[in-house]
Amino acid sequence: MPFNLPNILTVGRIVLIFLALVLATTAGVPGGLRIPDDSEMILRYIACGLSILAGLTDLADGYLARKWNQVTDFGALMDPLADKIFVTTTMLVLVEFQLIAAWVAAVVISREFMVTGLRLLATRNGKVISADKFGKLKTCLQMIMLFIGGLIWVDLLDLNMEVIGSIKLRCFWNILLWGIVIVTVGSGANYFIKNRHLIAENKQEG
Repeated sequence: MPFNLPNILTVGRIVLIFLALVLATTAGVPGGLRIPDDSEMILRYIACGLSILAGLTDLADGYLARKWNQVTDFGALMDPLADKIFVTTTMLVLVEFQLIAAWVAAVVISREFMVTGLRLLATRNGKVISADKFGKLKTCLQMIMLFIGGLIWVDLLDLNMEVIGSIKLRCFWNILLWGIVIVTVGSGANYFIKNRHLIAENKQEG
C-alpha cells in the first residue's frame, strides 16, 4: 500500500467501522456481551461517534487524493469498498435494532454488490464506470438515513416526535426508506442499462 495520507484515511475508515460495529453489538444487541444497563448508552454514543468520524474520512480521503495528486490504484480500489463496508455494517446494526426492515437492507446491499461486479467487469475491458447523478443521489439519501438512524439509536430523536406540522418523524422516516429503495433500484438498473454492452461483449468473448 502506498503510504500517503488519503490511503491511510481509507484504511482507517475500515478500522473505525469495525470498532463501531463491535461496540454496537455489545450495546444491547441480543446475544451480545452482558454489560451494565448504564454502560449501554455510553457504548452507543461512542459507536455513533466512530461512525460519524468514519463518514468524515470518506469526504477527506478523496478530496486530499485529488488535491495533492496522490490518486493510486490502491485508493481507487479500497475507497469504494470501504464505502460499501460502511453502508453494509451500519444498515445491519439498524436492522438488528429494528429501525429498518431486513428487506430494505437486502435491497441496498445487493445493489452495491451487483454494481461492484459490473465495475469489475468494466475494469477487465479497460473501462471505468464513474458514479452518475442517480448514484450520487442514492449515496446522499443513504447518508441521511444512516445519520437520522444513528440519532434515533442514541435516543436523540424520537420516532413519535413531530417534525413538520403534525407530521411525525416516523412518517418521514418511512418515506425516506421507500425513497432510498426506489432510488437504489433505479440507479442500479440505470447502470446496467447504460453498460449493457459490457455484458454482451463478455458473452461473446466467453
